[in-house]
Amino acid sequence: MKEQNPIEKKQTEESRKKERKKSTIHRILLCIRPYLPMVILSLALAVISVALQLLVPIYIGDGVDVIVGKGQVDFPALLRILKKIIFCICLTAAAQWIMNHVNNKITYRIVRDLRVQTFHHIHDVPLSYLDANSAGDLLSRVITDVEQLSDGLLLGFTQLFTGVITIIGTIIFMASLQPLATLIVVVFTPLSFLIARFVSTHAFTYFKKQSAARGDVTDLTNEMLGNLKVVQTFGHEQESMEEFAKRNRELSGYSLKATFFSSLTNPSTRFLNALIYDGVALAGCLLCFLSPFGGAVMTIGELTSFLSYVKQYSQPFNDITGVLTEFQNSVASAARVFELLDTAGEPADDSDAVVIPHARGEVTLDHVAFSYVPDKPLIENLNIRVQPGKRIAIVGPTGCGKTTLINLLMRFYDVNSGSISVDGTDIRHIKRMSLRDNYGMVLQDTWLKAGTVRENISYGRPDATDEEIIAAAKKAYAHSFIMRMPKGYDTEIEENGGNLSAGQKQLLCIARVMLHLPPILILDEATSSIDTLTEIRIQKAFDDMMKGRTSFVVAHRLSTIREADEILVMRDGHIIEQGNHEELLRKNGFYKKLYTAQFERS
Repeated sequence: MKEQNPIEKKQTEESRKKERKKSTIHRILLCIRPYLPMVILSLALAVISVALQLLVPIYIGDGVDVIVGKGQVDFPALLRILKKIIFCICLTAAAQWIMNHVNNKITYRIVRDLRVQTFHHIHDVPLSYLDANSAGDLLSRVITDVEQLSDGLLLGFTQLFTGVITIIGTIIFMASLQPLATLIVVVFTPLSFLIARFVSTHAFTYFKKQSAARGDVTDLTNEMLGNLKVVQTFGHEQESMEEFAKRNRELSGYSLKATFFSSLTNPSTRFLNALIYDGVALAGCLLCFLSPFGGAVMTIGELTSFLSYVKQYSQPFNDITGVLTEFQNSVASAARVFELLDTAGEPADDSDAVVIPHARGEVTLDHVAFSYVPDKPLIENLNIRVQPGKRIAIVGPTGCGKTTLINLLMRFYDVNSGSISVDGTDIRHIKRMSLRDNYGMVLQDTWLKAGTVRENISYGRPDATDEEIIAAAKKAYAHSFIMRMPKGYDTEIEENGGNLSAGQKQLLCIARVMLHLPPILILDEATSSIDTLTEIRIQKAFDDMMKGRTSFVVAHRLSTIREADEILVMRDGHIIEQGNHEELLRKNGFYKKLYTAQFERS
């Protein structure tokens, strides 16, 4: 294939950008479509508002004509004109108030729908996407970028409709007063659009870069705030501030350039419109007193009305160009939101996928192979057969594939080849919700939602009674510290358990599983943040909980897995040793080295 030269590459890239921009605008319109009746109502109100505003200059011109000349003021006629003007102003104000209210409802409902859709989609995307993309960037897309789209839509509905109708209406009214002068105004007007287009094209590029840079700043801020203790512990404040300053400088640079180009629009169009206005005013004055055909072509009142229309005619161009500039920012932000929505979700369950209400707990891995990166194998030809109710421990050095194996069992990732079966059924033929409902997990990395202690424990069983919740907490040895909290089980927990110690958070996570009691358990360093005395008690509770349930225990502290029915020793994605504690010690292999090394250190 012939390689493109730099000019062709640039043209191709520009073409792709235009296509993406068109696609984004089309999708924004699709988001608006459900609210078409409200859009039509807004358009009708805009027509009414503009029509009433355009009547006012006519009445003002009539008023000027009835007061021209000393001692010739027609006060009764002037009073009637003033009443008409006041009536139009009141109706215009009412129409604009209703129109703005309707526009707000349209905009915020569209944004609400889009934000809900985005939030739901995040729950549907595969774990691989969440692993590859930072939480801060996703947060920026859901919150900030959607908000930017909201601002652009609101300006569009508020000013675009009114502006376009005003332009059309003023042309009609001006033409009825003085066609020749109207023609002069209309001929020079497109120059405003040419200027606006040139500026907005450049502004869009920088608005897009600004949105991406904003996501980077949000990502770093979210990361630092969530791990500030670690940053301070290792004295990394200066490096963090330098990295933040670097990203903030990039954001500031793109924002400055985007603002600079967008700020050129209004002054440029205003300057051009002012020149047109001055020219028309001069021509109008001549038409009032001189004419090639003899006599005045326009009265002073008509000139007053006409100049008022010229002003009204030029004003929307300033507003529309401002809207177009803001709309570039909105389109750039919307593109990032739609990019997230276009991410493929988890593959749908097979049409013949079955539901397992309560699994027996037989788990089989048959010639399983998996890798995160195609050319870097991780797990190869893994074979395991676990009988129901057995306790399986998985040990091995960091990076050997223990956590990956857990992800495969839960079907957060699908195997590259081979199969994993539960009760003889390939998990790819089991509905995901049903499969995961049969697992209970306690991980080393705890997670608690903002809410009460009761809500966190009952997360897997919202219908659990208070007695069941308390019983689960007692089994997890969490009841005593919960009762010492200000409101007991009704105590509010901060986001991710910010007002709890690491051990307390883990005890609540254990209580959550104690309440759920699924047929298959996964314990990944479940007691890593608990003191030794509490760990002994928890281990007894785990022993009770694991009776009759298939259990997978990932542990670095080998002393906690001596009672396992079978221990799988993993290394480089392979099971290199298999057996119970005593058998593996007698083999005098890798497991014994790990076990001996731990006790030598202790």
